[in-house]
Amino acid sequence: MAKCFSFTATRDWCFRLSFSRAGLRSTTSDLGDGTIMHCWIPRAHKEDKPNLLLLHGIGANAMWQWADFISPLIARFNVYVPDLLFFGDSYTTRPERSESFQAQCVMRMMEAYGVSRMNVAGISYGGFVAYRIAEQFPAAVERLVLCCAGVCLEDKDMEEGMFQVRSVEEAMSILLPQTPEKVRELVRISFAKPINTMPTCFLNDFIDVMCTEHLQERRELIMALHKDRKLSDLPKITQPTLIIWGELDKIFPLELAHRLKRHIGESAELVILKDTGHAINAEKPKEMCKYLKSFLVDPLPPQNEKSSNDNKID
Repeated sequence: MAKCFSFTATRDWCFRLSFSRAGLRSTTSDLGDGTIMHCWIPRAHKEDKPNLLLLHGIGANAMWQWADFISPLIARFNVYVPDLLFFGDSYTTRPERSESFQAQCVMRMMEAYGVSRMNVAGISYGGFVAYRIAEQFPAAVERLVLCCAGVCLEDKDMEEGMFQVRSVEEAMSILLPQTPEKVRELVRISFAKPINTMPTCFLNDFIDVMCTEHLQERRELIMALHKDRKLSDLPKITQPTLIIWGELDKIFPLELAHRLKRHIGESAELVILKDTGHAINAEKPKEMCKYLKSFLVDPLPPQNEKSSNDNKID
């Protein structure tokens, strides 16, 4: 019997409605080289507001990862929420798969919208892209927020046992799940307190709608992140940077947050959310949004590392 209802497609429709009601509109930009970028942009750009670019991670499209943040942020910012290449309605026929290429495409899109200065926030993979935007376009980025983004990982970290998985292939099988059990495994390692009951029919529906399109290209994005990656090759950035991390992150362990803070130096501040895993935007959206707004709206000088209850961590 043909499937007549999709929970995932319905939820996606609800997200579209909520973004539209919040004052955003769905647009696409043809960059002219076989690259199409989809983005939610302000229905009315206001010159007296700062611009904020929100970049999503590996997984569903941008709406699913930023939905809880649009209403709290849109009153203070001109908010731009793109789908990165091979997610949502963004794609390219070009062969490049690096986060640097993603960054260049995002910036070409923002230039097409007439935006030359912005704050940038990225979750996980989106943080890799955000970092490259800050590196390649320093004059365009005012302040940067990196959320559980393992930018400072090295290819040897996996061999030395830092991660839950033993190979990039194993990582891709979880991050790009194709079976209900792999979705459950992804949830187990992404959340500090994972959901225990997830009906197989819902998981199959989620895979069909969100995890099958551009599968090979997404695999190539992950492989490009890891291949020959060395901290010594990562340029330093100078923009004021807020690093937000889950204390119990199993995808990008907390050591990578401290490594990133050391790499950036005095211009970076690290906030650690207690009892939180990798999916900080889903587990602690209000807390994450509080720190994000405080850093971007009422900037303070960089402080020592601190936990989410403002106690310093040794």
